[in-house]
Amino acid sequence: QVQLVESGGGLVQAGGSLRLSCAASGRTFSIYNMGWFRQTPGKEREFVASVNWFAGNTYYADSAKGRFTISRDNVKNTVYLQMDSLKPEDTAVYYCAAKQSLKPNIARFIDYWGQGTQVTVSS
Repeated sequence: QVQLVESGGGLVQAGGSLRLSCAASGRTFSIYNMGWFRQTPGKEREFVASVNWFAGNTYYADSAKGRFTISRDNVKNTVYLQMDSLKPEDTAVYYCAAKQSLKPNIARFIDYWGQGTQVTVSS
């Protein structure tokens, strides 16, 4: 099992920044890819960004490109999401996610989820 604990959400004005953190514990050696999804009421959980745990390759949704940066610290078993130039439409619950395989970054292929952290961007 892998446990994921997020931190760093909150309220910020449009144009501001937030940094989310996700600490992994347990069988972390089994992780292939970690990243972030987000969800708003009535909508499906959508991919935001991810990073391959050992190779470091990064992947971004179009909505995140140029504004968000994902990084990882293999020693601390932690993934970070730096979010800049935030917009009201970025408001959502952000979930840390971990995969043990090469499967696509789609919610149904995620093996482990964090509990979620609220990000609210005011206009």
